[in-house]
Amino acid sequence: MALKQQLQQKQQQRLSPLQMQVIKLTELPNVELEERIKQELVDNPALDEGREDSDDPQDIADDINYDESDSITQEDIALGDYLTEDDIPDYRLNNYSSETIAREDIPFSSAESLHESLIEQLHLTELDEQSAKVAEYIIGNIDENGYLDRPLTAISDDLLFQQNLDIPSDQIKKILGVIQDFEPAGIGATDLQECLLLQLKRMNESDLVEKAMLVIEKYFDDFSKRHFDKIEKALNIDEEVLKQIIHLIVTLNPKPGNNWGDALSLTMNTIIPDFIVEAYNGELFLSLNNRNIPELKVNRDYSEMLRGYTENKKGMTNEAKNAALFVKQKLDSARWFIDAIKQRQETLQRTMQAIVDLQYDFFLTGDESSLRPMILKDVAELAGYDISTISRVSNSKYVQTNFGVYPLKYFFSESMQNDAGEEISSREVKAILRECIENEDTKKPLTDDKLTDILKEKGYVIARRTVAKYREQMNIPVARLRKNI
Repeated sequence: MALKQQLQQKQQQRLSPLQMQVIKLTELPNVELEERIKQELVDNPALDEGREDSDDPQDIADDINYDESDSITQEDIALGDYLTEDDIPDYRLNNYSSETIAREDIPFSSAESLHESLIEQLHLTELDEQSAKVAEYIIGNIDENGYLDRPLTAISDDLLFQQNLDIPSDQIKKILGVIQDFEPAGIGATDLQECLLLQLKRMNESDLVEKAMLVIEKYFDDFSKRHFDKIEKALNIDEEVLKQIIHLIVTLNPKPGNNWGDALSLTMNTIIPDFIVEAYNGELFLSLNNRNIPELKVNRDYSEMLRGYTENKKGMTNEAKNAALFVKQKLDSARWFIDAIKQRQETLQRTMQAIVDLQYDFFLTGDESSLRPMILKDVAELAGYDISTISRVSNSKYVQTNFGVYPLKYFFSESMQNDAGEEISSREVKAILRECIENEDTKKPLTDDKLTDILKEKGYVIARRTVAKYREQMNIPVARLRKNI
């Protein structure tokens, strides 16, 4: 075999530290950004909180004559990056004066979260240190509905690889049993059947409770499919007793985690918004909620320290050179962080402005029917960003309006056309579907086929599978499960 040497060109895209910072910070909502800034202030002594004194003498950089060709190391120490009057970025991007409109207080989240409540209850148990760590990990995997959404074997593997804890699944199951005794009843269940059983076990013993537990334990599939006649025969009970059992079961909470409020109505009262859009005299005013975002600047002491190193670099020892590199790295990190915060705020501002422009009528009136069809691509084209950037901005962000606080995802919906060729939003179709189902005869609930026919009569020509998809997105069960006996 002959060896050949070839020259090949490749084009690769590599992200700079600043770009990576911007991407990470863009994804964070305001609450997490506040924590991230606090942590950066602790980790990097070259970063300071506050505004530069306007009475400072002429910029230090003007007094420094630094020959970049005579560097301490192979990498230049660019003093001009740190010693200018631009240390503080102008990332407070309000587009109107705070004196223009008297703002109401922004609601903030002071309510205890589900996980915080469970951890607090964990501290009241007598578990040993290792079991408590396992319990904390289990709690961390409980979703917003209160369910443990991962298999115990997977949790066992995670504990081994991530925390070097070799805990068998059966032991994890015992610890999970402790958590399932916490409040609210049903927490930590692995599925709906177990969730209902956990709640029934908390009730005072009675013949009705025992029968309900038997139904859930042995005839759950028949109960889910509303095959009540089979349950009557299997338990040898009459219709009246069956109704009592059904009534007891339907009073149970299928999503115990919802006690901590994931509904939009509760969210509107507790969430900290990232944006504020106010309607005033027929105009809209957009601003970022920077109330708790501190101003940042580069530490002047570190800048002076670096200047001292550069002025004496010819006689520097290796130890002094290493110290100079350390100072430079910290200053670099501080500058990147400040610039990343600035770029984040600019990105959020432009993206939200595009959303406001596209949904102008809604922000002005609060009328849901005025919401236009809007997808990520629409906002990306108007804002001048990639779709991935718009996705990062819209994820976990909220906006405060005159009519309440809304998640940004609320404003996105698919586009379709009615029989007149007019463009409509899928949200409009969902509203009609919900109204039809709310007004249906519960003894003869509307099937997806029937709902499709009703929509066609109203001028909305869509497929049955699309109707089924929208119904599922609204968490509305199929017709047979909505039927009352």
